[in-house]
Amino acid sequence: MDVSQYLEIFIDETKEHLQNLNEQLLIIEKEPDNTDTINEIFRAAHSLKGMAGTMGYKRMQKLTHQMENVFSEIRNGKMKVDANLVDILFQCLDALEEYLDNIQEAADEGTNDNEPILKELDAILNGESAKQVEEESKKEENADKPKDGDGDIRKYKEFVYSDFEIHAVQEAFDKGLKVYAITVQVDETCLLKAARAFLVFKSLESVGEIIKSQPSVQDIEDEKFDQMFSICIISDNPLDKVIGVIKNVSEIKEAVGEEISKIEDIKPKEEKEVKEEKEEKKAETAASDAKKPEAKKPAAKPKAGGKPVVNRSVRVDIEKLDVLMNLVSELIIAKNGLISTSSDGTGNNSQSFNEQIEYLERVTTNLHESVMKVRMMPIETVTQKFPRMIRDLSKKLDKKMELVMTGEDTELDRTVIDEIGDPLMHLLRNSADHGLESAEVRAQRGKPEVGTVKLDAYQDGNNVIIEVSDDGNGIDVEAVRNKALEKGSITQEQADAMTDKEVIDLLFRPSFSTAKKVTDVSGRGVGLDVVKSKVESLGGDIEVKTQLGEGSTFVIRLPLTLAIIQALMVELGEEKYAISLGSIQTIEDIPVEDIKYVQTKEVINLRGTVIPLIRLDSVLDIESKEKPDSLTVVIVKKGDKLAGMVVDRLLGQQEIVIKSLGKYISNSSKIISGATILGNGEVALIIDVNTLL
Repeated sequence: MDVSQYLEIFIDETKEHLQNLNEQLLIIEKEPDNTDTINEIFRAAHSLKGMAGTMGYKRMQKLTHQMENVFSEIRNGKMKVDANLVDILFQCLDALEEYLDNIQEAADEGTNDNEPILKELDAILNGESAKQVEEESKKEENADKPKDGDGDIRKYKEFVYSDFEIHAVQEAFDKGLKVYAITVQVDETCLLKAARAFLVFKSLESVGEIIKSQPSVQDIEDEKFDQMFSICIISDNPLDKVIGVIKNVSEIKEAVGEEISKIEDIKPKEEKEVKEEKEEKKAETAASDAKKPEAKKPAAKPKAGGKPVVNRSVRVDIEKLDVLMNLVSELIIAKNGLISTSSDGTGNNSQSFNEQIEYLERVTTNLHESVMKVRMMPIETVTQKFPRMIRDLSKKLDKKMELVMTGEDTELDRTVIDEIGDPLMHLLRNSADHGLESAEVRAQRGKPEVGTVKLDAYQDGNNVIIEVSDDGNGIDVEAVRNKALEKGSITQEQADAMTDKEVIDLLFRPSFSTAKKVTDVSGRGVGLDVVKSKVESLGGDIEVKTQLGEGSTFVIRLPLTLAIIQALMVELGEEKYAISLGSIQTIEDIPVEDIKYVQTKEVINLRGTVIPLIRLDSVLDIESKEKPDSLTVVIVKKGDKLAGMVVDRLLGQQEIVIKSLGKYISNSSKIISGATILGNGEVALIIDVNTLL
């Protein structure tokens, strides 16, 4: 499968994760017991591992999997964060950055396995000390490292000379000049090896003429060498002076050499070697061309009747769009101000004034729609990478499965698209691992051999619904209840009183997993808590429908836009509130005598449906102006749930701009999702129906 089309998304997301990891590691270095940070690092490593695996970058996947293992032990309290561990983790980030750089340049992660880092992480997991690892590494290094003089010379004794170079050496001998073969070793801590090598070459120009280098000058400039490089130099100076010139360059650890005294000591290239070298270069060029990213190839024409070309879009900086959106917000506030002035009797109610308002309304509506269209992207940009993931999971888990996707052309706000990828990936992995049964169990239950995982997206009013379902085992409520008791998450008394839905909601708690064993797919308790927090941070909600033996469906409901919504303005006491129109079913006038009680809670029977009442005045601690004989009730819906919100007065429908409450206002209940500025400058709070229900 060709994954080059996902390369840009992978690079962008990897950069974000690496940036996040850098920030979190700096925090954990100062606060080793910060649980939130530990969880965040674990999740980032987990996500990076999944992404790298999907793209086929095995080295990157192996390294992040080992990082995840370490943080799994820390999360479980079996290990503590110390300075040595933080150092190694920063080395891991450097290695991941190197992989990413390679991927950006050549769509390939390179060949560095980073074995020393993996060994250190292994040692930490096995409880070995850093000193032991260091000693073992040194032994291995020393075994491979050439001995002083003798071993280093081995490098340049491998020189093979062209006819031109042999001729230059012979001429030097004829003129009475000296020829030296020298190996230079750069310090291990040197960050700019190529720069140091350049300074060595520059310094040697004053004492002689370099006729050959190993590796080539081009490779040395490109830093394609370890810590050592070799040169052959013609000079009229003694060897000690030439070596001294090299050692004067900073960060040069060692330089050793010997004199070549006769032409027989140098090895010419044989005809066969020259031919082989040409063939190798030819093969390398062909391989290099084959490895070039697909983007560079001309786009294939779509077949008649086939899918249109995806992602024909211009990449726009999201900050620029945010500025544009804020301008639209100000326009809408200005429009509301004009309407307010017009209706309160203080404004100019002439026909031209009303025409201006209508014109302003048309402009703001069109501008809003235009900006929204720029921000909207098909959900396909996220879902395209999932078929490969399911294919890999099918092999890894030894289960036959297929992914069925519908509604990929459903559009969502760009900010939502950027954030929804990880939650959907977790849900699909859950369906594949936890949901679908083994082939034997499916056969016993009379189910098709191939399990089905479905991802369906569609628009519902001002929301987009994404459903992830499977025809697997469904959620075993009793198993979840028992696991929660075993972990001490709930008491026996709580367990007995909990409904099935309340038990299923336990799955969304951090570190909760019902898996029998930990694999690199699942079982670590990461996933559903991330999904829930991410979806809620986007102003959405998630619910689960499940039937034991038949399968489960996770339903995510997300707002189309995060900035401007149509809302119903209501009054409670002296305060004004906004309720999103997308959540409202109907508005009813209910006589007080029609209120009934079920388990001491108020309900109404509305056309055969029993609906619980929510007294907003008591929830929000407001002194209500309640009517004695009837109630104004706004019937709201979240999924299958209905509720009636009792308000004092309706103020009408209005397009509002959502403003964040900011981090300084404590909003632990989450009932208030934000605020808006009304036409007269007042602030009205926005009620989050999802949280309230």
